[in-house]
Amino acid sequence: MNSTPTQLEAADIAQILKALPHRYPFLMVDRVVQMRGAEFGIGIKNVTANEPQFMGHFPDNPVFPGVLMIEGMAQTAGVICISSGAVGGPSNTVFFLTIDKAKFRKQVRPGDTVEYHMTNTAHRKNMWWYRGEAKVSGEIVAEAEVGAMIVSE
Repeated sequence: MNSTPTQLEAADIAQILKALPHRYPFLMVDRVVQMRGAEFGIGIKNVTANEPQFMGHFPDNPVFPGVLMIEGMAQTAGVICISSGAVGGPSNTVFFLTIDKAKFRKQVRPGDTVEYHMTNTAHRKNMWWYRGEAKVSGEIVAEAEVGAMIVSE
């Protein structure tokens, strides 16, 4: 029997829904690509005009909220950890621990595709830290360092 954790190269929406407890309208990642174990992955979020946050942020000038980009980074990191098999099975819950060095550089609007480039920077027991860059068309629009604790249910 092979004891090596499963290494996925990508996670589609079905795998994301299996890994995370989040559901619409708070699921901020549509797909994860280029996963390299728990070390790296890119989450994809297609921003659409019919999302509920645009009713109030801002009705005549829709801008994707920066805090939701940070949440997308954290969700991407959670999918990477859980899907890699590094933390056990899919019956895990991810809890945010830290957000550090968050910066917002450019506005994200409906029609944009955000890529969350997440790189593992540290791991201790059931706690994981990632550095993330959110990019649109190759340009950094936001960045942050996020930490989370993964708890088995």
